Amino acid sequence: MLLLFVLIFIYLNAIFDLMKGNKRGRYDVENTVNLDNFPHIKGYDFNGKFGFPEFMKSYSTMGFQGSSLSKAIEIFKIMKREKASIFLAFTSNMISSGNRDIIRYLVEKKYVDALVTTVGGIEEDVIKSIKPFVLGSFDADGKYLFDKGVNKTGNIFVTNDRYTELEKFMNPIIEEAYRKQLKDGKALCANEFIDILGSKIESRDSYLYWAHRNKIPVYCPAPTDGSLGDLLFFQRQRHSDFQLDVLGDIYRLVKLSMNAEKAGVIILGGGVVKHFLLNAQIFRDGADYAIYVNSMQEMDGSDSGAGTDEAVTWGKIKANAPQVKVHGDATIIFPLIVAGALKA
Repeated sequence: MLLLFVLIFIYLNAIFDLMKGNKRGRYDVENTVNLDNFPHIKGYDFNGKFGFPEFMKSYSTMGFQGSSLSKAIEIFKIMKREKASIFLAFTSNMISSGNRDIIRYLVEKKYVDALVTTVGGIEEDVIKSIKPFVLGSFDADGKYLFDKGVNKTGNIFVTNDRYTELEKFMNPIIEEAYRKQLKDGKALCANEFIDILGSKIESRDSYLYWAHRNKIPVYCPAPTDGSLGDLLFFQRQRHSDFQLDVLGDIYRLVKLSMNAEKAGVIILGGGVVKHFLLNAQIFRDGADYAIYVNSMQEMDGSDSGAGTDEAVTWGKIKANAPQVKVHGDATIIFPLIVAGALKA
């Protein structure tokens, strides 16, 4: 009872203080900081004729992730203006999705200087060069799809025959890589193997096709983690001395990073590709520009969810580097970044 009385007394005291205009109140007008010079929050005005450049520019005062998107666009523009070497890292689901075509465009037009991806980002580019993926549904029944030979990546469907085609395409190339190993007396690294692969692809919709022709290196820190990894394993069963040098990509990426006068990183997603690319920046005292796009949070201490400030503490990004993390789905955000930086 005494505790209840004390709480009521404290509450009434606070009310009386506010009624008397006590300066300790929540809204202390006299001591309010003047923010009139800050950008005012405002969205796009759809009255009048629509203008794409103006529409993209309006994101800067949108607030929330809209303003982060605008900042990413501006950093991309700065990278281009300063002629920075641009390193693009992405997880395999970017190639599963339509972002493959955005990435292919950047490689074709030489807007990027190096790529880092997982093995899924390699094999799915090959598969799509032969047969397409199709739009399905997020909530499709898993057992029904399994019985019908359909694999699901989110709301994207991939039938089993795509992997049959992958095996038919890849096995002669893997055998060629083995013959080259015997001839040269040393194992190929993933980067060398991927370049051979790009030389065999005939589809101009493939980013690997353009990476080979434009001499843009593609690095894969986890070349065994996928269907392509299975095929490499089967090759080891056929030839016990077959190898793939997993250290070669580290050496090549670090050397490329160190030789860059200015380095900018654009990272779609997290996991091994994010860490692999950022770790290489330590050897040059950090990247000069950084753009992250992912939907992950930092609460569990994961590198995937970490923001750019965490990378600064490790020396992966320079402390004064223009940097931003845009939280959200890269299939929505990344095309807008490219459109805003290159087309608006």
